Amino acid sequence: MLKIARRGLVPPFIVMDILRRANERAAAGGDVLHLEVGQPSTGAPAAVLAAAHEALDGETLGYTEALGLPALRETIARHYRDYYAISVPPGRIAVTTGSSAGFILAFLAAFEPGDRVALAAPGYPAYRNILAALGIEPVELAVGAESRFQPTVADLEAAGPLAGLIVASPANPTGTVLSREALGLIAQHCRANGIRLISDEIYHGIGYGPAITSALVLTHEAVVINSFSKYFSMTGWRIGWMVMPEELVRPVECLAQNLFISPPSLAQLAAVAAFGCRAELDRNVARYAENRAILLQGLPEAGLDSLAPADGAFYVYADVGRFTNDSEAFCRRLLAETGVAITPGVDFDRERGHRLVRLSFAGSTETVARAVDRIGPFLRR
Repeated sequence: MLKIARRGLVPPFIVMDILRRANERAAAGGDVLHLEVGQPSTGAPAAVLAAAHEALDGETLGYTEALGLPALRETIARHYRDYYAISVPPGRIAVTTGSSAGFILAFLAAFEPGDRVALAAPGYPAYRNILAALGIEPVELAVGAESRFQPTVADLEAAGPLAGLIVASPANPTGTVLSREALGLIAQHCRANGIRLISDEIYHGIGYGPAITSALVLTHEAVVINSFSKYFSMTGWRIGWMVMPEELVRPVECLAQNLFISPPSLAQLAAVAAFGCRAELDRNVARYAENRAILLQGLPEAGLDSLAPADGAFYVYADVGRFTNDSEAFCRRLLAETGVAITPGVDFDRERGHRLVRLSFAGSTETVARAVDRIGPFLRR
């Protein structure tokens, strides 16, 4: 038997397995309420679709520069000026094939095989799996309610020597946000200890409290990853961006040239229009807020009263330990018996996720309300 590379033996992204089971149920005629995938149920804004149609009619749609269309990079730079009141030169911005390509480029440019990079657990599983595939050691920081499920300077000091740290604010799966003060302390510690800070900001724009701080407000040494998938409701367009310190621009450009050639040209041309669609997009956020309120009231009434603070994004992370010690089996049974699809916590925390689940409220308000109505009786059986 021929060899299989070890880097390809990373764990699966379990939520996609749940989605497959949900789709199989739907294909067999069963009803499904999708609360498993972190994907807006709305499509791209109208102006984005119009720009795409115009590009299809009038553009060749060939390769672009490896770091992206200058017009889109300039538009993203204006976004940082208008939204965060900071100056980010377009030359430090790279357009990427979704945020996923941004993480690959950032990890390759900033870290060597064997480097230790810290990240919170619970956290987005692709961080650790991409790091592991690249031969970089993920150092998981077990965080909990006492720190709002976010890493602290004390966690970093206890972790030993680190080459990097990944933070996410708002975070997946918990929805928690780092305050400006907390993020500032982390950035200061990273600067003092030679730790490369990578800030996942793909849920910026989706918040339910005070304004969410970008790491770029506090330091120009961080790598910031963002995406058009979440707030901009463009998941399938596979378009994102990253902001880099000056010393990483050329390394990232060379890597992008060789790995990806360029991001998709049609998606780039359409994305330029996305920043002019805030009124439409903020209506989506208002719906998320309504859905969030339904879950934060309905889940405790149903018996799930230990929830992470859902400060942003569109997730509720719930402790189901009163009902099960096997969140995967719990999610399978919930889907089979009620048609409600949610994600087991083991996707996000391999050590403690067996008693936790994630519910996405990115869908319609009707879907979320119906799901709550079904979860209560299920838990009382």
